[in-house]
Amino acid sequence: MNANTDIDNIDRPRTVAHIHKGQATSDGAGVRLVRMLGTAQLPDLDPFLMLDAFGSDKPGDYIAGFPDHPHRGFETVTYMLDGRMRHRDNHGHEGLLGPGSVQWMSAGRGIVHSEMPEQLEGLMRGFQLWLNLPARDKMSAPRYQEYAAEQIPVFAPSAGVRVKVIAGRLGDIVGVIEQPATDPVYLDAALDAGAEIALPVPPGHSAFVHVYEGAAQVHGTRVAASELAVLNDGDGVRVTGGDTVTRLLLIAGRPLREPVARHGPFVMNTQAELVQAFNDYRAGRF
Repeated sequence: MNANTDIDNIDRPRTVAHIHKGQATSDGAGVRLVRMLGTAQLPDLDPFLMLDAFGSDKPGDYIAGFPDHPHRGFETVTYMLDGRMRHRDNHGHEGLLGPGSVQWMSAGRGIVHSEMPEQLEGLMRGFQLWLNLPARDKMSAPRYQEYAAEQIPVFAPSAGVRVKVIAGRLGDIVGVIEQPATDPVYLDAALDAGAEIALPVPPGHSAFVHVYEGAAQVHGTRVAASELAVLNDGDGVRVTGGDTVTRLLLIAGRPLREPVARHGPFVMNTQAELVQAFNDYRAGRF
C-alpha cells in the first residue's frame, strides 16, 4: 500500500544515524516512565533536551503525578494519548489535558506548576518533550498553546495512513503549534501493516523517529517499538509500517547552536544565569 502524494518528492532521504532504547526511570512524585532522550547515551539533540514516554494501566505507576515544580528557560510539550492530566500554575492558568490533546508550554523567565492525573484507574499514556529556547527568549513571559484532540488536523492521503499534524506542515495542512525560534515538526503517524509514507523534514533540522507501537522501516532500517532513531540530514524521511499497525512520532527542530547551562528544571546559557535562576526561585520571583 503506497501513499502517493505531493509530499513524496524527497530528493535526499534521511537515513538512520543510530538507534537508542529508552531508559526506565521515575520522575515527579514517583511516576514510572521511559526516558527516550536525555539519557547518558543520548543526553540531548539540539534543540531537544528530553523525551519521556509514560504509559501504564496501574494507577500506582502514575497517580502521584508531578506536584508543584519550577521551570525556566525552555519549553515543555505534553501530548496525551490516553487518560487525563490536570495542569495548574502560579500564574493562575489551569487546564485539563484529555486523550489526544497537546499542551505546548513556554516557561520563559519562570513558572511553578503541577501536572496531576485525574483518574484513579485506567490507562494513562503519553509523552513529554523538553525543547530549548534561544537566549533571546529565555526571560520572556510564560505562555501556552493548548489544543484538544479534535482541533489537531489529520493528514490522511490514503487508506491505512493517518498523520496527526501537531507542528509543521504536510501538503496543505499546517499544524496547530507555532514556534518561529526552532520551526518544529511534531507528527504522530499511524500506519497499517505495510503502508508507506514520505514525510518532509526541513534540511538542517535535528530529527528523530520514536516508534511506540509495532515496528517500522525507516529508509530501510528497522526501528522497533520503544526505540528512538536519530536521523541523518536530508529533506525528508520514508517510513514503512511493519507486520501490524505501527505508531510513531517524527520530531524535528532547527538547532540553536548556543551554549547550554542546565541543572534540573532550569536551562540557561551560562552558569551565572543558572545560579540566578535558583536564587530567583528561592526568593519567590517566579
